[in-house]
Amino acid sequence: MRKLKDFLRACLDRLQGRLNGVAPPDADSQSRQATKATLDKAFALHQAGKLDEAEAIYNAVLRQQPDNVSVLHDLGVVHAQRGEFARAAELIRRAVEIAPDKATYHSTLGNILMDIGFYNDAVASHDRALVITPDSAEVLVSRGTALFRSGQQEAAMASFGRALAISPDYVDAHCNCGSVLASLKRYTEAIVSYDRAIAIDPGCAEAFADRGVALVELGRYDEALRSYDRALTIRPDYPDALNNRGVLFMMMRSYERAAQNFAQLVELAPDFSHALDNRFRANLLACNWKSHGVDREYLCAQVRAGKRAVQPFAFLAISDNGADILTCAQTFVAHVYPPSAKPLWAGERYQHDRIRIAYLSADLREHAVSYLIADLIEQHDKTRFEVSAWSFGPGVEDGMRARLRKSFEHFHDVEHLTDTEIATRLRAQEIDIVVDLMGFTQGSRTAILVHRAAPIQVNYIGYVSTMGAGYMDYIIGDAGVIPLEHEAFYAEKVARLPDVYQVNDSKRVIASRTPSRAEVGLPETGFVFCCFNNNYKITPEVFELWIRLLKRVEGSVLWLVAGDVTASRNLRLEAEARGIAADRLVFAKYAQPPEYLARYRLADLFLDTLPYNAGATASDALWVGLPVLTCMGNAFPGRMAASLLRAVGLTELITGNHADYEAMAIKLATTPALLSDLKMRLAQNKITHPLFDVDRFTRHIESAYTTMYERYQRGESPQSFSVQAIP
Repeated sequence: MRKLKDFLRACLDRLQGRLNGVAPPDADSQSRQATKATLDKAFALHQAGKLDEAEAIYNAVLRQQPDNVSVLHDLGVVHAQRGEFARAAELIRRAVEIAPDKATYHSTLGNILMDIGFYNDAVASHDRALVITPDSAEVLVSRGTALFRSGQQEAAMASFGRALAISPDYVDAHCNCGSVLASLKRYTEAIVSYDRAIAIDPGCAEAFADRGVALVELGRYDEALRSYDRALTIRPDYPDALNNRGVLFMMMRSYERAAQNFAQLVELAPDFSHALDNRFRANLLACNWKSHGVDREYLCAQVRAGKRAVQPFAFLAISDNGADILTCAQTFVAHVYPPSAKPLWAGERYQHDRIRIAYLSADLREHAVSYLIADLIEQHDKTRFEVSAWSFGPGVEDGMRARLRKSFEHFHDVEHLTDTEIATRLRAQEIDIVVDLMGFTQGSRTAILVHRAAPIQVNYIGYVSTMGAGYMDYIIGDAGVIPLEHEAFYAEKVARLPDVYQVNDSKRVIASRTPSRAEVGLPETGFVFCCFNNNYKITPEVFELWIRLLKRVEGSVLWLVAGDVTASRNLRLEAEARGIAADRLVFAKYAQPPEYLARYRLADLFLDTLPYNAGATASDALWVGLPVLTCMGNAFPGRMAASLLRAVGLTELITGNHADYEAMAIKLATTPALLSDLKMRLAQNKITHPLFDVDRFTRHIESAYTTMYERYQRGESPQSFSVQAIP
């Protein structure tokens, strides 16, 4: 899409044309020559980026000739280049008032208004320019861009089409058509537009970069990578292309290459949004901790300063300070997902026979979130609740998706709809409660929620923290993960369930056959410490503690998730640097869910991480019968495992600091009778305690939904509350 700097460059080009012989009005010949020489100098300074010096000359000319429209215009361009848009607009408006017949001035004003968010005014300025020069393809493209940014995609396409009818080889118009089509999720058509631009100008880096984005959306990662590479070959200092290529490396699970890519971006454009954050996250996934401490402190400081330095989900693995986590989310939402100025739900109170609940997710397939919710959906009381799924993730027809299709009363595949279209459909169906199962996790579409399509919007399970958004009414938790004194750290009101916040599936199938230790790379003997959490949750502090355990427990091994080859290599190098042989770290490869669960039988103790605990993974271990040792933190992500352990009656496995965590791990690893007793209790408590009692959980969460609904029906605003336990 056309950028501000592009039109400023065009303004400079037009300025050069004026200086080649066009004199200011009402001046004699000698004065004209002197003024031209002065403005020639100003132009040279302007082109060289010496804006202060150019501004001084322009101001000097204006003191002598206050109505010199060309200087008013060009001084406005200087201010726009510096980001001083209000002053720029003021100057160019004066030029427009003096010379209303100058199409260029109207168009420049339109572009400035567009870049400060006054899209309708921008379109009006471009329309005035078109009255004067109706065949200006450039103005039509600028007008289309303003229309696109205001959400008027079809009108934008029409404007770009008019530009192409006048100038079929106009590269910007083809590229902008591609951007509109991509926003409409018509990615294949978008690629055709980008290809047309490239055919006209094979050196158009922007076309290659935007083409890469469309290819990513189609899942054609290798082609997208080639497109990004081509863009960066043409323009090595292209920050957007560098960023998008880094994100693609992350999606391809090539974390070391992603980290290297983001390191280039940090060096090139240190203030680029999320450049350092993405490098930090890629390094976490690659278990590369060389700059971990310094980067972590810097990012936390940036968040406290109100900077959009870290994406909220990534920040959960960095900090467990509730105030900082809230600030991070609020800053992110304010910039990326602000509330719609025209919410779709305007206060109506629907009257339905049943409460209509819509679950939104991209993960309604073989995915951790679906493993958790499947039993809940099956057990929902369909006489009281009309339950629908709105799936905007990949249309993978696997076993879990088939199960969910049968469980939901309505299953909507909306992957190819825009966020606005999905929100509009939710509103048309008069959904009472929207339950977002994603928050800011990968594949989420928070932009659906900004439209406020339903009277009640709930944040649940996929994202275990505040979303920092006023349009999210509730977060579902429990007294352990969100105690009363922590409510100030949540933008949502808290709906507390009585036993545990996390639903589980009581029907998870565990493979009947347990693999041998040799089959999974474990030694025949020795204590097996296990942690199948994602690698990004492993911090240097936690790993240091684990290494001390390996030193204290002779013959023990640490069994981890393989991740990518870089992470495994780096963790082994970190172990060796601390005096532990690399082969005492064993890495588990991917397995199908039943076989994955069966592997837990070979472990002796699950070691949790901090500040981001195990959630679904802890439930997996407990379901199979493996005790989980946790250290409880200060925020929701660091209190998840403690919640699960309370709900299964094993509170002695909850520690409050690293010293107690280490001492308990040593005690359990060296006292076989104690560990055996824990496993026996766990086997019994699975049946008698609430953690895997999905029927009980379903009644509790339905009570929460009902309380939310009744408050809304009474016209009351959302308020925190606790659900009473079912006897």
